[in-house]
Amino acid sequence: MKRECLTIIGTAHVSEESVNEVKDAIYEQHPEVVAIELDRGRYIKLKKQMMGIEEDEEISVTRIIKENKVGLFFTSTLLGYFQSKIGADLDVAPGSEMIGAIEASEDLEIPIALIDRDINTTLQRALNKMGFIEKAKFTFGLLASVFGIGDDDEIDVEDLKNPDNLDELMEMFKDEAPSVHEVLVHERDAYLAGRIMQLPQDHVIAVVGAGHKPGIERYLDNPETMPDLRDLEVTNEKRGIPWAKILLAMIPILFVVIFFLAYFSGINITWNIYEFIIISMIMGFIGSILSGSKLISAIVGGLVAPLTIIHPLLAAGWFSGLTEAKFRKVRQSDIKNLSKIESFRDLWDNNIFRILLVVIGTNLGVSIATLVILPSKVFIPLFMKIFGG
Repeated sequence: MKRECLTIIGTAHVSEESVNEVKDAIYEQHPEVVAIELDRGRYIKLKKQMMGIEEDEEISVTRIIKENKVGLFFTSTLLGYFQSKIGADLDVAPGSEMIGAIEASEDLEIPIALIDRDINTTLQRALNKMGFIEKAKFTFGLLASVFGIGDDDEIDVEDLKNPDNLDELMEMFKDEAPSVHEVLVHERDAYLAGRIMQLPQDHVIAVVGAGHKPGIERYLDNPETMPDLRDLEVTNEKRGIPWAKILLAMIPILFVVIFFLAYFSGINITWNIYEFIIISMIMGFIGSILSGSKLISAIVGGLVAPLTIIHPLLAAGWFSGLTEAKFRKVRQSDIKNLSKIESFRDLWDNNIFRILLVVIGTNLGVSIATLVILPSKVFIPLFMKIFGG
């Protein structure tokens, strides 16, 4: 790729003007290759959309829960909703400018280069870098956008292509969720620039989101600052000592230790064990049923609650969610229909939301039992007996 022969078009992803700008540039310049900000998965999805192929395949929520990817699925679903909602409001489908680039390239028989990182890798890296508080703030911000909480001012999508506006928007995003900003913006700037530099053709048109254009140009102008792209594809990065996870794991260990100390001190712990089991089961059941689960899902959540409290790698919500997924089949249309949600009632009728709510509700009920009820009702009284209080 020759830098002087490269044209980077910064687009708003839900803009009709961006579609026309992309097509006009390709037809006028007739480049050797058109590089687009898509990974293979999203490219295939857009191609099927262009061919009018409507898919409504079942999504394996069971696999998502078993592989502990609920957070990843939840985040990608909310982000997809957010973009689809903007597109629906503007009567422009998300990805229309990429479709325009594909159509013009195919019309002129110009090869297409997919230069974006796999979306799952990007989201997983973002989640890996986020702390608990940052995840909570980020999730609340997305949910607030879903329910229309906050600033009601209308946004002109074309204004988002203005560098000054973008700088201000990115700075706000950086303040709210710096880890997400780092992965979604800076890392992808580097990745996109690196993939463009690897293109063997000289004359290139690159179609990217307007927010990435300044960063890509900085890397292309200063290639010595470019990180190794292989490092940006790693999702199992080694982090510092996970103190929060260690502390949470210590709680069930502490429970077991107190039981053993009481037993070896000659204290009758039979009733305490019964209390532990009953309270755990009741709170798991209540948390599940209040989140709108089926009765059988709540029963399953309650039955496994005592075991999941003792085992730090298990969560009662996984089991109630897996059971709920047997009754509520999630399909591609459930994700697509998220953009049509106008009220909480619409959200309540969506199977994705209901299953995730059951997982969260059950875990919340068991967490209340673990952190509040069981210590005060079972373990602190036992501790006092052991040490003669």
